[in-house]
Amino acid sequence: MTLPDIRSLVPHSGAMVLLDRAISVGEESLCAEVLIRPDTLFCDGTGVGAWVGVEYMAQAVAAFAGYVAHVRGEAVKVGFLLGSRRYEARCSSFPIGSKLHVHVQRALQGENGLGAFECRIDVAGDPGVAAVATASITVFQPCLLYTSDAADDTPCV
Repeated sequence: MTLPDIRSLVPHSGAMVLLDRAISVGEESLCAEVLIRPDTLFCDGTGVGAWVGVEYMAQAVAAFAGYVAHVRGEAVKVGFLLGSRRYEARCSSFPIGSKLHVHVQRALQGENGLGAFECRIDVAGDPGVAAVATASITVFQPCLLYTSDAADDTPCV
């Protein structure tokens, strides 16, 4: 299956698209890839601080929602990162040359647009290494334009 360009799945533009590509998608999950290069946003010359992992996860969640919208023939919608719980990074930075796989798995989705995802970042090609970062991410995607003539009351994702 050929997946759409990641830039068509997230509501970000230009340099703020931190993911390089979507590599797999399921009914409740998505995996995206990030290659850490010297010109990667937030790179300090040796790598990207592990604190950026939360944003990689949030953008992978956005890509999942964008893919669902794409399949439905809908436009990509803006969403909001409400918070993260238990973000644990087993490294202080992602070094230049690292190829990261960002996995997001939907844990729950409310009809009101609130959702929660279990997330992890792995180093690609190194199956012996445990996840380098994990977190639970809480998001909100407004479903409706709350007006009296709003006809579409379908869940966001």
